[in-house]
Amino acid sequence: MSRSAKKTSLQPTAGHLIIEPLEAAQKTDSGIYLPDSAGEKPQKGKVVAVGADEVTDSGKVRKSPVKKGDIVIYKKWGGTEVKVDGKELLFAKFEDILAIEK
Repeated sequence: MSRSAKKTSLQPTAGHLIIEPLEAAQKTDSGIYLPDSAGEKPQKGKVVAVGADEVTDSGKVRKSPVKKGDIVIYKKWGGTEVKVDGKELLFAKFEDILAIEK
């Protein structure tokens, strides 16, 4: 169940992006329902905003690996969680993205 896709008024800085974490599965593949206390934090989310390309200390340009709307898997301990307008959001670095769901 997805929350409303309200446009965010936040713009991440260069090298960062904003992710809206997706709800964790409430049922296993075998049909067992899990209580909220048993679940881990989701590591999957929807990209809601992307910052500008990052210029590294060595002068190289690091482009974003994702675009707005992509569903991504991110590092378990990556990013910073914040609550904006009642929504949980995650500010993450480009390198915190592990995979893009196709």
